[in-house]
Amino acid sequence: MELTGARWRKSSRSNSTGGDCVEVAGNLPGVVAVRDSKDPDGPALTFDPTPWRAFVARLPRQR
Repeated sequence: MELTGARWRKSSRSNSTGGDCVEVAGNLPGVVAVRDSKDPDGPALTFDPTPWRAFVARLPRQR
C-alpha cells in the first residue's frame, strides 16, 4: 500500500525521549496506517477505519 502523503501524528502523551510510541495516519482514503515512531521508514500496519475506530473506542482512558 502506498502511504505517500500520509500525515503522521504521535500521541500528545508521548515525550521527547523517544519512548515506545506509535504514530497514526488517518488522512488516507479508506485506510488508517500505524507505524513505530522510532522506525519511520520501517513497515506500517494498515486497518480499515471502522475496526480501527472500534479498537480505539475500547482503549482505557488516561486520567
